[in-house]
Amino acid sequence: MAKIGVEQSLTDVQQALQEKGYQVVQLKQESDAKDCDACVVTGLDNNVMGIANTVIKGPVIEASGLTAEQICQELDNRINQ
Repeated sequence: MAKIGVEQSLTDVQQALQEKGYQVVQLKQESDAKDCDACVVTGLDNNVMGIANTVIKGPVIEASGLTAEQICQELDNRINQ
């Protein structure tokens, strides 16, 4: 299953992704995202940790306004295309 980087504060998202079988990595610094297939960020800080600057090739999902289930569905759609 895919490896997903998730910001530390998004514990509900981390748990939901783990329940769906994703490998979850907490994003503490920019380098944590390098081997991830996708990342989930809070969106509280524009371009948080530089992840949007092509540190990864996969999607970066902004969690603002989304439930953990919506984020899981979005990841499923983007990763399994």
